[in-house]
Amino acid sequence: MIERKNLAGHLAALFTILIWGTTFISTKVLLRSFQPIEILFFRFALGYLALLLAKPRPLRCAQPRQELYFMGTGLCGVTLYFLCENIALTYTLASNVGVLVSISPFFTAILAHRFLDGERLHPRFFLGFAAAIAGIALIGLNGSFVLKLNPMGDLLAALAAVVWAVYSVLMRKISGLGHGTVQCTRRVFFYGLLFMVPALFFFPFEPGLERLAQPVNLLNLLFLGLGASAACFATWNWAVKILGAVKTSVYIYAVPVVTILFSALILHEHITWMALAGTALTLLGLLLSENLLAHLRRARTHGS
Repeated sequence: MIERKNLAGHLAALFTILIWGTTFISTKVLLRSFQPIEILFFRFALGYLALLLAKPRPLRCAQPRQELYFMGTGLCGVTLYFLCENIALTYTLASNVGVLVSISPFFTAILAHRFLDGERLHPRFFLGFAAAIAGIALIGLNGSFVLKLNPMGDLLAALAAVVWAVYSVLMRKISGLGHGTVQCTRRVFFYGLLFMVPALFFFPFEPGLERLAQPVNLLNLLFLGLGASAACFATWNWAVKILGAVKTSVYIYAVPVVTILFSALILHEHITWMALAGTALTLLGLLLSENLLAHLRRARTHGS
């Protein structure tokens, strides 16, 4: 029973990553009409409304510390993470951001080992981390051997990885409070939007929604708000509850793999041998970190 539940957790994390790995397409389309901060605010506002309709019952926290957990997850997992990532893209290469953001499982493992019970570190995690990061670096280069560093952009991307690690650890603590996943995710979105409001005064933001009259804008924003935000944050948070912060965060390694595959399928972008080698290394790192083959064997044994 436990093995089947763990397998369901792995499938939930994998489903989330498959969706998150394709969001770049919708974001690219929306950037023709919207500013990055506008996309960010509208998608999470839409996600919050969707979760409110799904579970309208209010979530009541018994202790002030619990509310602080939700405030921290909203600040880190929504506001700071996406702002750092988006601003980093304006200073440095997308490949740099992709690699640096993908080191968040390492920070998650360190923080989880320090602040969470039962989140042990194994040698295979670090072996998988090394393989995955090497693979992600190859995917990011994709045939170009020119390495360009930009301290400001690279630092912001690394900071995004750190704040996502903090989000993962806090979400793990929240999962032990006994609240429903949808209601917890909705509360996280509420604080994320609340902390996002001051940023609206520092970045270009136009509240006009007439741009949504164009079907392509409306459909892509619905995908980001309902799919990538409301649904996927809920499935990701549920996976964290089942698997733990470290095991779930490792699936972030697969985001560049999904992205490059959909780039080829939808945008018809060229994939080099270096990207293919990077994909193989990244998947190997994921298998090593998660020990997925052993999980599948045990699940098959229990199923039979």
